[in-house]
Amino acid sequence: MSPGGRVLLWMMGIFYVANGVNHLVHPGFYLPMMPPYLPWHLGLIDLSGLAEIALGVGVLVPATRRVAAWGIILLLAAIFPANLHIALHNVPIGGRAQGYGIWNWVRLPFQAVFIAWAWWYTLSPPDARRGAAASGHGAASYGTGSSPPSGSARG
Repeated sequence: MSPGGRVLLWMMGIFYVANGVNHLVHPGFYLPMMPPYLPWHLGLIDLSGLAEIALGVGVLVPATRRVAAWGIILLLAAIFPANLHIALHNVPIGGRAQGYGIWNWVRLPFQAVFIAWAWWYTLSPPDARRGAAASGHGAASYGTGSSPPSGSARG
């Protein structure tokens, strides 16, 4: 992994761990964000906080990185309705008297950025992809006019 990729990975892991801890320490901050149609608001806030901590740590561990990154993507998809609820109803958060107005809408596309950031870590490392090509496994290793190794399901 490149040095920049490693820095971004650590930033992501620390971000999710810190945010998860904040969910557990300050659940009242998140209560107004909860859409009324969801049950068990405090329980869901705690669950999402625990998930963020586990996924933030998991993305830093090479053996669990890919699974944790997919978990982050699923978590971001799961919390999107709450973010949409905030935008639709200009929900005041953090003890404010009113919501952030247009900024609630501006922040919604950032979910896609966070999903793309996590998705980057779901991909196999470049070294693994190169190793597969060099070993004769995978489509990238077949030259023009050549065929897959015998016994392969392809061909």
